[in-house]
Amino acid sequence: MARTPLMAGNWKMNLDHLEANHLVQGLAMELKDHNHDYAQCEVLVIPPFTDIRTVQTIVDADELGIKYGAQDVSIHDNGAYTGEISTAMLDKLGCTYVVMGHSERREYHNESDELVGQKARKVLDAGMTPILCCGEALEVRKAGTHVEFVLGQIRAALAGWSAEDVAKIVIAYEPIWAIGTGETATSEDAQEVCGAIRKALAEDFGTETAEATRVLYGGSAKPGNIKELMAQPDIDGALIGGASLKAESFAEMARFYA
Repeated sequence: MARTPLMAGNWKMNLDHLEANHLVQGLAMELKDHNHDYAQCEVLVIPPFTDIRTVQTIVDADELGIKYGAQDVSIHDNGAYTGEISTAMLDKLGCTYVVMGHSERREYHNESDELVGQKARKVLDAGMTPILCCGEALEVRKAGTHVEFVLGQIRAALAGWSAEDVAKIVIAYEPIWAIGTGETATSEDAQEVCGAIRKALAEDFGTETAEATRVLYGGSAKPGNIKELMAQPDIDGALIGGASLKAESFAEMARFYA
């Protein structure tokens, strides 16, 4: 089963709405200038909440092929939850993807695997695509238990899910020790875990679901290593941090197939 590659740019807490405007326009121009084929690689920007309306306006007005989403979501529909953002709010803004379980949310906001799973369920039920993040810290990697650890995160988050629903999500493997550090897992390191994820999905939900589910790699992915990463059989794209904040580098990564 063919899986459409996905390059997702996670801006994290960077860029105000004016800077977002400039970046999306620049990215669209870079992709157009190089005749980017969105059927060959889907392009997604994931800005801070305050930028989403601006991105929506640009994408709609110029009929861009770029998609956009959000960095987090609440498990609540509405009410007295100061600072929270609901799936309905994101859906109304035209978001098609939502990230949950990023290592920074897990660390700084003490988010559990179970909470991550709840968020993924809310997003899927709202008609958007969850990007479920997983990954190990350096001490886990050094102990050699990284595969077991990552599979544990995924299985806890997806406990009770149907095979049909799992096939609709995106899983992003991000080794924590390689996020923003300049350190990058080798393509073999990344493939080891992404391959193990797909094997576990096959065991838990069936081969058809495993073949349909896209698995991304994240962690200092950049133009210099994207082709090697994308050559791996179980890596279907990247969740990109710093390199997605520059139109030229992000566009170059999206054109890995050229």
